[in-house]
Amino acid sequence: MKWLAAGIGVVFLAPIPIAGGSMMLASAADAVQNNGPAGICLPGIDTDKVTEQVGKILDGASGEDVRIEGLDLPVEQIPHAQTIVATGLSLDVPGRGQIIALATAMQESRLRNLNYGDRDSLGLFQQRPSQGWGSAQQIRDPVYASEQFYKGLLKVSGWQQMTVTQAAQAVQKSGFPDAYAQWENLATALQSAIVKTFPNSGDANGKDADQDEDPPSGCTPGQDGSEFGRIPAGSVPKGYSIPKDADPKARRAIFWAMQQLGTLYQWGGTCTNSRGPDPMGRCDCSSLMQQAYAQVGVTLTRTTYTQVNEGDAVSPAQLQPGDLVFSRGTPARPEHVGMYMGAGLVIEAPRTTKPVRITPIKDWDILAARRVL
Repeated sequence: MKWLAAGIGVVFLAPIPIAGGSMMLASAADAVQNNGPAGICLPGIDTDKVTEQVGKILDGASGEDVRIEGLDLPVEQIPHAQTIVATGLSLDVPGRGQIIALATAMQESRLRNLNYGDRDSLGLFQQRPSQGWGSAQQIRDPVYASEQFYKGLLKVSGWQQMTVTQAAQAVQKSGFPDAYAQWENLATALQSAIVKTFPNSGDANGKDADQDEDPPSGCTPGQDGSEFGRIPAGSVPKGYSIPKDADPKARRAIFWAMQQLGTLYQWGGTCTNSRGPDPMGRCDCSSLMQQAYAQVGVTLTRTTYTQVNEGDAVSPAQLQPGDLVFSRGTPARPEHVGMYMGAGLVIEAPRTTKPVRITPIKDWDILAARRVL
């Protein structure tokens, strides 16, 4: 497959004229300037629609009538996405790795082969010659840049079990590590669409062996909770029940946490008597998790900062009832934790003056997830 990636790289290195150089320069400048967290998680991406639009671009359409949510210049961006996928295929990188690479390039350059960036950063992945990524000329070769990213990813121990944010950050060491996850939905749709255009790519390369045929989004694990509508604070949404196929210990932990619904948050509270007269018996986010699992004999540490190291890392796209989900702060030091309940819902003790409540996971910017069973 190396010939395929190399050939694509040669074709796509040529600049594509788009309504004049000034427009292209302005768009590229926006991409670099907006590298910080943008909060533009794209839930509900229509993979079939993306596949249709990608096909138009790769068949030579002008791009005037092509619309892909999250891409402002698809006629320029899709060929670069194809190069990234093709390079991954040539190196036998699983589909999950290709998705991580696409999400990284979307955040770093908006899938544009930039000739500038922060300090000496260049190219699709904003790699720096001064940091050993290669010469400026090499980094500006999309095939070379993609190969270097994949080589870095494959050196990361356990990258397959990491979230997009964790895996991308392990390679890139970005100043904005929380921002990669927002692109996972679109990256998943693009990878699925592009890999189908390569003959004999095979399922093993197009997707991970244990991945469903239509992988759930990274921003939301399949369902996003929106079908329940507005959930009054402290209540159980109509129609929800703890999934019968959940781990029995997870079911019991979720049930115990639900018994605390409506009790007020107390920072530093132990969650040992949330309805009692002593405010310090109420729950904060991490003590709610700790005490819920204590009921089933699972010992968790006390704070969010340490709970993020409990159990095993899982992808937000593969959450199961009972998994801990983390937000706010950074992946290494998150400031909030909740428990995934299934059906796109999370139970949490949110903050001062707010009660323990159930919220849709679409409202969460997930930095990390851990399975403690």
